[in-house]
Amino acid sequence: MGNYNPPYEITDKIVMLVASIAEKSGRIMEYYKVGMSETNRERRIRAIHAFLKMEGNQLSIPEIKEIVEGRPVSVSERVIREVQNLYAVYEYMQEVETYSIADFKKAHGILTKDIASESGEFRQTEKGVFNHNQFFMAPPARFIEGQMQELFAWMESQREKIHPLILSSIFHYEVLFLHPFTDGNSRLAQLWQTAILAKWRPFFTYLPLETQMERVQGGYYEAISICQMERTITGFIEFMLEQIEIALDEIKKEPKEPVESLSKYVKKLLEAMEEDIPYTANEILELLHLKSKDALRKNYLNPALESGQIQMTIPNAPKSKNQRYVKSSCEKK
Repeated sequence: MGNYNPPYEITDKIVMLVASIAEKSGRIMEYYKVGMSETNRERRIRAIHAFLKMEGNQLSIPEIKEIVEGRPVSVSERVIREVQNLYAVYEYMQEVETYSIADFKKAHGILTKDIASESGEFRQTEKGVFNHNQFFMAPPARFIEGQMQELFAWMESQREKIHPLILSSIFHYEVLFLHPFTDGNSRLAQLWQTAILAKWRPFFTYLPLETQMERVQGGYYEAISICQMERTITGFIEFMLEQIEIALDEIKKEPKEPVESLSKYVKKLLEAMEEDIPYTANEILELLHLKSKDALRKNYLNPALESGQIQMTIPNAPKSKNQRYVKSSCEKK
């Protein structure tokens, strides 16, 4: 794994923020609807708007919605492609293996399709970066492949030891520091942090974190610059946890969503399963042509179980190796 060892310490502030976020997110999980509801669709469009605004693009939310829905908008082809790519990468993020460097590259390829010259590949040239009026040279291109391999290997080794709130913040910062791609590093760093958190709490997929980050853009770049000067990630971890807590507080103020209709994932699951036939998780993976068990649980099994569309054969032992899933004979519509 090399000698990668991120420079940070667990402060009292970090401990308090992690505890607070865990408690608040646990309460939200009790009622939050995961899936492409109309509310979550609007959140995603606002997230795209925030990403674009952070980079100086003044495209309005209605214009973004028009592009997403395939309607003509009087903007450049590049801007249209940026919106389409962001929407597509959000969809892909629901099935990524967050500790897979191949999936990380693929996500970049989707994010920068027809925009970046080295889409989906680590940069081959040197990169100077401006952050909050500070300039620094990113690590030499010849080291990037090895450094990213070390970062992902370290994450994999620490996934059961370090809380995902902290682990995802460290990864976010390191991507900004290494600048592994010619373009799209900040966007992908934020998206990947969200993907890591969504494995812990599925509703993070739709948490309005990007909107909050756009509001504190100056503080974001300042936190990065301070950490680079002080050679520690601690301040950035604290900053990101503060923003996550603020985003959680905002979502708590929203009306609770009634679970009304089936998501496209549950519909696909029900179409693939036959009634009264028990399936293992691996069998369902094959039926749906999926590769990620995390995506299967989050998008398909858990929502279908919660709505009563399917049942476990051993409900008192959800993680039993003998667990099977059966399509209910009377589905809820």
